[in-house]
Amino acid sequence: MTRTDMRQLLLDWLDDNYHFGEAATLIPSDDASFLDNGILDSLGFVALIVYLEDKFHITIDRKSLNRENFDSLNKILSFVLPRLGA
Repeated sequence: MTRTDMRQLLLDWLDDNYHFGEAATLIPSDDASFLDNGILDSLGFVALIVYLEDKFHITIDRKSLNRENFDSLNKILSFVLPRLGA
């Protein structure tokens, strides 16, 4: 999976589950904080982690669940893609 494909997958998931087609317009840049910009709250992050684990058959160590790894598109992409061999 390419970075572009994964980025679109994340935007589609956000649209389907939280922002109903508005995710791309609500995220000012790929470095924008999901928490600070109201894109996801703590329960939304849990749902995202469960989705990623189920979709890609990976386990995300609970110690890795922090803002440094999951608070923006770029951070998620940088964390998840290497675990997929991308």
